[in-house]
Amino acid sequence: MENQTVITAVGTAAISKVLYTGKVWVTGGREGAAKSTDGRLEISLSSPGTTGKGTNPEQLFAAGWSACFIGAMQHNASRLQIPLPAETSVNAEVDLASGEDGFSLQARLQVHLPGLSAEQARTVVEAAHQTCPYSKATHGNIGVEISISI
Repeated sequence: MENQTVITAVGTAAISKVLYTGKVWVTGGREGAAKSTDGRLEISLSSPGTTGKGTNPEQLFAAGWSACFIGAMQHNASRLQIPLPAETSVNAEVDLASGEDGFSLQARLQVHLPGLSAEQARTVVEAAHQTCPYSKATHGNIGVEISISI
């Protein structure tokens, strides 16, 4: 049996029920590959700005956050009785940056809600930003800018 060290980081919110666990095995880091245990994800990885085949962690994070944010908007729009447009979209940009403290991330979410009033759009986006797990995970940890177009 291997020697194992477990490092546990405790979040601030109590979890009462796990709804899903994504399991992915990565080899080779930024120049490697990622594969999910259920076989639904199998992708090559490459560093940003290189000619390597595959995507990078920043693109994967942007895709995951966008999808999750749309889900949070759908959830909150339904609860608020605001009809979410079928053309709803999120364009996420995640920057890999460096500074005095080393590497970090920052992000911009451009939310498109055609047909909603400015007040409706702002209400849905603010509620989504409070409930989206990606938004919660990044809150206070990275710079995030959200813009809304209607």
